[in-house]
Amino acid sequence: MPKEKVDVSNNAPKSAVELAMERLRAKDANIKDSPEGPTTLTDDQKEAIAAARRDYVAKVAEAEILFGTSLAATFDPEARRELEANHRRDLRQFTSTRDKKLDAIRKGGAS
Repeated sequence: MPKEKVDVSNNAPKSAVELAMERLRAKDANIKDSPEGPTTLTDDQKEAIAAARRDYVAKVAEAEILFGTSLAATFDPEARRELEANHRRDLRQFTSTRDKKLDAIRKGGAS
């Protein structure tokens, strides 16, 4: 009995990147097919988004400088861990605030 040749290239498992790209393509297709269609930003919204991103970058840069200065002056391991934890918390807060501002701007209100 002859063996059937199986094309394994079509049945090969997909990488995480390929799966992520498929999800993004599906999401893009859903956005294009939605009744609202793809959103286009006004010039004011683009400027507000750029300003929010500039503010975020400035706050992160300031926090990095202050963190580096504080860390250089601190030798106690427990105090250094606390400084690092506070720094990570601050960075998460900056990111969260930036993302909320960007969402609000994209939904039509510049804050």
